[in-house]
Amino acid sequence: DMAPINNVRVDPIKRTAQVGGGATWGDLDHATHAVGLGTTGGIISTTGVSGLTLGGGIGYLTRGYGLSIDNLLSADVVTADGRLVTASDYQNEDLFWALRGGGGNFGVVTSLEFLLHDVDTVVGGPMFYEVEDATAVMEFFRDFITDAPEELGCFFAWQIAPPLPFIPEDRHGDLFCALVSCWNGPVGDAERVLKPLRDVAEVKAEHVGPAPYPALNSAFDGLVPKGLQHYWKADFVTELTDDAIRAHVEHGQKTPAVNSTVHLYPINGAVHRVGPDETAFGHRDMKLAAVIAGMWPDPADNEANTQWVKDYYAAIHPYSGNEGGYINFMAADDAGRVEANFGRNYPRLREVKAAYDPNNLFHLNQNIVPAR
Repeated sequence: DMAPINNVRVDPIKRTAQVGGGATWGDLDHATHAVGLGTTGGIISTTGVSGLTLGGGIGYLTRGYGLSIDNLLSADVVTADGRLVTASDYQNEDLFWALRGGGGNFGVVTSLEFLLHDVDTVVGGPMFYEVEDATAVMEFFRDFITDAPEELGCFFAWQIAPPLPFIPEDRHGDLFCALVSCWNGPVGDAERVLKPLRDVAEVKAEHVGPAPYPALNSAFDGLVPKGLQHYWKADFVTELTDDAIRAHVEHGQKTPAVNSTVHLYPINGAVHRVGPDETAFGHRDMKLAAVIAGMWPDPADNEANTQWVKDYYAAIHPYSGNEGGYINFMAADDAGRVEANFGRNYPRLREVKAAYDPNNLFHLNQNIVPAR
């Protein structure tokens, strides 16, 4: 249990943060926001910094600042044989390469050092559209996010309306599709940048406006309390084709619970400016990361809701254009996809695994089998 190691120390001059291996993104955002800084980190503040980062790290700031691993400067790691080592561009470089996308395969990360950027007041939040407009919204999103300003984070979602004040009371519990945005450019430009999102279809409800970045990065925490049942499936997406959109619309309409959702995260912009061999994250040419996040409170619904995830995934996977997916979104029964999930870098990852964990002590993960 790493939770007690949740310290965060910010250096506003060097624009770096030293983060304990048990810290959450809420801990990090709280410390960095005090000096107007931040870095790429998920969309839920209770997510662990270390776990999200080791798998890659996709969030609101990805298009502008890259993945979390693209902002990782160093990491302190306890290896399988009990050594404490530091990994960086000039110390244990092979381990540092592998940590940036290889998951928890190489040791226990006790501290991480991040590069920080200007992140203060952002403009964003969800816009809800009718399910009948989902095809048009997805087609718009596909084209718009390709060339949108990189200061804009935006993802597509299915969402059953929770009982929140900005949603008309008679629509609570109804299913909508949504675009969730985060504009990290000049506040005065936000209305112009976000206007196309409002023009694509009638917005039935929205909660979009200026907010401290930590407020947006914790806005969905209430949908993922502790104790939920979970079953997820995921793909990287080469192109969101018309056939894929039809499959999304067919199965998205069956979203079973307010906690369950499907997100399509863009991984272009700054992500594409890092070479596919520079870090262990082996899918730098993908456009989207899709996740079917099945979550619900009652174990009695496990069979039916798990089947929803499986059927949805079976429908969209043939159109993904590749076999791999984001390891942070993988379920326990995705072990057979490990090589595809790590992509072109899997053989090198096996070599590093053999050097630092030859007996595969760290195996309760998307496991990389040691080369020897």
